[in-house]
Amino acid sequence: MPLKDYEALVGSTAGIVTVASFFAPAFICKTVIKKGSTENVDPMPFIGGMSMSILMLQHGLILKDPAMIPVNVFGFILNLIYFSIYYHYSTERGQLWLTLGKAATFVAVLIGYAQWEYEHKVEFRFGLITTSIMFALISAPLLSLGEIIRTKNSASLPFPLIVSSLFVTSLWLLYGIIIENIFVQFQNAVAFLLCLGQLILCIIYPARDDSKDKAKKAE
Repeated sequence: MPLKDYEALVGSTAGIVTVASFFAPAFICKTVIKKGSTENVDPMPFIGGMSMSILMLQHGLILKDPAMIPVNVFGFILNLIYFSIYYHYSTERGQLWLTLGKAATFVAVLIGYAQWEYEHKVEFRFGLITTSIMFALISAPLLSLGEIIRTKNSASLPFPLIVSSLFVTSLWLLYGIIIENIFVQFQNAVAFLLCLGQLILCIIYPARDDSKDKAKKAE
């Protein structure tokens, strides 16, 4: 039986797993609530999550893909909730609004471009844009690669997001192969490899809370 016969099943499964992965940041929020502070917690997973949900929703509308649209609407709503929790505990709200404003402006410009571009060109060009942004967001934690290797501590890597993204990208890669869409394939193949690399770092350098170690030494 050809893979095409499994298109609906794989698309639905990928959508369900993606929705499930949207709950991974809840573990980060749990940590913030427990600490009562956003110290050492980056807001970009939430701001980036909202931004990518909107852009991927637009991409789904361009592709007229029924599997992508509801998933990204739900993703935006959840990330908005996560951001609200982060905002509540943040002590740097001015900077937070500035970052959010920049992201919102950037997304608005891209959405405007998608409406303006010629119909026969927008699928390729907008797909290229979303692919580039997604790679940037996924690989962002690797900016601290030197620090991770130096300290042998992967605490700065968002482990729940990495694991969930690994499963999600593998399913969307398979879906992209089935629907024969080069952008969906390329996006998720590279994203899968980036997540796999981060997961390997988490295994080699297990996360630990150095602040607790320092507190014990101080005692």
